Amino acid sequence: MLAGAAVVAMLAHSPANAQASGGTETAAPSAEAPSPDGLADDELYLEADRLTRDDKNGRTTAEGSVEIRYQGRTLRADRVVYDEGVEGKPGVIRAFGHVQLINADGTIEFADQLALDDKMSAGVAEGFSARLPDNGKIASATAARRSQTVQELNRAIYTPCDICKADGTPKTPSWSIAADRVVQDKQQRLIFYRNARVRVKGVPVLYLPVFWHADPTAKRASGFLTPSFGLSDRRGLSYEQPYLWVVSPYTDVVLSPQFNTEINPFLNLQIKKRFYSGDIDLRGGYTYERDVDGDGNRFGDRTNRSYILGRGAFQLDNNWLLGFTAERTSDLLIFDKYDIPRVYVTRGPFVADDRRLISQLYAIRQDTKNYFSAAAMSIQGLRQTVPGEFENSGTFPIIAPLIEERYSPDSALLGGQLRLTGSAVALTRDLDPNDLSKPGIDSRRITTQADWRRSFTSSGGLRLDPFVSVRGDFYSLGDVPDADGVTYRSDMIGRALATVGADLSYPLYRRWRNSTVVVEPLVQAAVSPNARQVIIGYNPDGSPIYLNEDSATFEFDETNLFRTNKFPGYDLYEDGARLNVAGRASVLWDDGRRASLLVGRSLRSETNTIFREGSGLRGKASDWIVAADAQPLPGVSMYARARLDSNDLQVHRLEAGANASTKWASGFIRYLNNDTEVIGEPTASLSGGKQENMDIGGEVYFTKNWGASLYGSRDIAQGAWAVRDVGVFYRDDCVRVDVIYRKEDAVIYQRDNNQLRQIGRNEQIAVRLTLATLGGTF
Repeated sequence: MLAGAAVVAMLAHSPANAQASGGTETAAPSAEAPSPDGLADDELYLEADRLTRDDKNGRTTAEGSVEIRYQGRTLRADRVVYDEGVEGKPGVIRAFGHVQLINADGTIEFADQLALDDKMSAGVAEGFSARLPDNGKIASATAARRSQTVQELNRAIYTPCDICKADGTPKTPSWSIAADRVVQDKQQRLIFYRNARVRVKGVPVLYLPVFWHADPTAKRASGFLTPSFGLSDRRGLSYEQPYLWVVSPYTDVVLSPQFNTEINPFLNLQIKKRFYSGDIDLRGGYTYERDVDGDGNRFGDRTNRSYILGRGAFQLDNNWLLGFTAERTSDLLIFDKYDIPRVYVTRGPFVADDRRLISQLYAIRQDTKNYFSAAAMSIQGLRQTVPGEFENSGTFPIIAPLIEERYSPDSALLGGQLRLTGSAVALTRDLDPNDLSKPGIDSRRITTQADWRRSFTSSGGLRLDPFVSVRGDFYSLGDVPDADGVTYRSDMIGRALATVGADLSYPLYRRWRNSTVVVEPLVQAAVSPNARQVIIGYNPDGSPIYLNEDSATFEFDETNLFRTNKFPGYDLYEDGARLNVAGRASVLWDDGRRASLLVGRSLRSETNTIFREGSGLRGKASDWIVAADAQPLPGVSMYARARLDSNDLQVHRLEAGANASTKWASGFIRYLNNDTEVIGEPTASLSGGKQENMDIGGEVYFTKNWGASLYGSRDIAQGAWAVRDVGVFYRDDCVRVDVIYRKEDAVIYQRDNNQLRQIGRNEQIAVRLTLATLGGTF
């Protein structure tokens, strides 16, 4: 803080090097490379109106607009006095009047008086203040440098906010921290406070008799992080205080105990460690408590409740990546009860659906011609099926191994590109999803595939891409139920598959006023021999039941309209002769606006019952696919995609949304409606097997500083809002305060001795305070 004053010490030790000339003194030339200010490491620059040397008393005095530059620092004062030490005692540097110290990083420190020993190991300043990075400002009655690593400020105040109005008159900062004593320990990388008061608009909002946090000038340091507060029906008043423990330069631990007035505390823990080749990030939580419903009523027995959410990835070389994820919980509703954030996020290459956890091990190798991956994974389901009942994770298979290989040789084959693909998977399932008293079907598959494609483009712009695909599958099945439903069998099945076809496109464009219009007809013709589907049983009406482990959630839309095999997995295969057709039109304005529309469908030579009911693909003519997106105005974007009935154009699936952002408001809206039963969700479920939901959110700024926020997620099929947030906020250059009312109406139940208790309904009020330079909210 006060180290820059050492330039005076250098001057005093070498007075003979300075030559007086018109009130300015310059150092002797040096052979060393100059610094950005033109001075070498052992050179200094001194400017003063008058320089006096008292040899008898060993005192050097510079007076009148004193400026000293040395090693990238600049010291300015009305008067600077250096007293040489005697008999081994250190000398003393004193600066008086309008003292300024400008450091190499641009920070500026001010003082009425400054005193420092000539070795910069100790010193004091009166009337101290400083301008820090990010517009931070700090002031104290006195500042003392106890050693090279410890500095102390007394009666100090800090703020990153403006303290002057536009006309230069003082104003109260938006927020500030005042303390009787502040100690900065650079060795421990901590800042300690005694009697700290946080003020917002001059009003005290928080008092801490003793407090410490990481030094902002340190990249990583142990200390308290921003706490969070909440008030809800479920947990009462909640307070969570994270603490960062920097174990080593490569390891961090964050302890976050959550204290609640209505239920027992909950401990969150996060460990991050970086290695030479990668890193790991492990999160976990634990409590010993009974169940609790949405009204805060506890029921059932006390037990251990915990979760883990972890990941790790290691880049062994330029091609190989190894990694894992670990996601498990002992309580299916623990994330809802304790408001655990960032649960359903992507942690690895394989992603589970919402409200499902996936643990995986994987190895990936990739270069310019080859891709290889091997993985193993298991899934835990957290979804509610019917009131009070949840998914049984035993119905999900253990996937081990899952192997994929793709290879594209550099050399062309018959003028086209060849790609070779291999795949293998083994699925082991404990329980039958349709009858939990029976074992699930186990399956193992090995696949090899070759794809060839070539492109021809005429001088008129017509493009023709012929392609050929051949594939072979081998299946080994276990625990397949016989027709009597009592005995089980094992099957081994092999099949050969092939597809031949071509893609045809002819884009047409022209200029129209200040825009470019592009119209492009798209056609794909494909033919495949009748495929041998893998049959594992028959329905009561005699219709076959096909093995379908990897295409259960298939939806027909514009993304797979031109796939020759519309099933995303391997178990089911589209065969027969088909024609996929579409028209795409786009308008591109010169000012950046744009709009596009695609309309298409799939035509077949005969019906195909391999596709499930409601998929829109069983008939000779599929449902219509419509997709559109537009940016009609700066800051506004919209999209919509729909599947319309092939006969009466009834909307079977609609997904639409919009985003908008202006100077005074920003927001978004999302809508989804699917009238087809969701695969894996029984019609007796809470939503009746249908999907219809809407998300909406945004902010409106009434003035430069004041605004309101809104967020809602409504499950229209259930007729309930999952979440509703309504809030008001204040913001300026260095503070934001949000007061938010949240209501959760999602109907989640838990059974207690055959009694259904509502878990999901909850109301809470949260106050979030975001302070500039402190890097967090509470």
